Amino acid sequence: MYNIVTIERRYASGGNEIGKKLAKELGFKFYDRNILMEAAKNLDIPFVKIEGLEESSSGGILLNLSKTPLGGLSRTKELPLADKLFLEEKRIIEEIAEAGNCVIVGRASGYILRERENNLKVFIHAEDEKRIQRAIEKEGIKQSEAENALKKNDKRRGGFYNSVTNWVWSDPKYYEIYLNAGRLGIDLCVKLLAQAVRG
Repeated sequence: MYNIVTIERRYASGGNEIGKKLAKELGFKFYDRNILMEAAKNLDIPFVKIEGLEESSSGGILLNLSKTPLGGLSRTKELPLADKLFLEEKRIIEEIAEAGNCVIVGRASGYILRERENNLKVFIHAEDEKRIQRAIEKEGIKQSEAENALKKNDKRRGGFYNSVTNWVWSDPKYYEIYLNAGRLGIDLCVKLLAQAVRG
């Protein structure tokens, strides 16, 4: 049985909503942006700077540090602030995983917890037309800007993920479950993942 679910998702594919509903269904704790907020608080980073820093890590030395226990935090004094933020998020994710019974969305959590057999790694995607519709309805994006928002956010997420891991963000071989939420719908995705968790 899995007691950790880590979800990566394409922008506006419904991955965050699936994560929330899955956590509620299983009675698990749910983590997404609250990890970022806690990391920023721990590092005393002002709220206004968070948006620009998240998912903007440069990689390089960070990739090597991310493979070590607790992220090799003793070597972080010379790192850029974005890298320090990611390593603090990594430390929090590892702490969360120790307690188990959690659903974590984004932040390369599947890679960070890749050696844990109780971690169900999931990728959520959908066709562009479905994502555009969702971006307009759920994210409040203007129709004229929706297509560009998809490309921009996917590029940012994928680029960040690839820079801090040895994996390719959207490659199915790195996930146990790869779901098309556009075709299956949010509720069926939640049901399938709940069944997988429960074995």
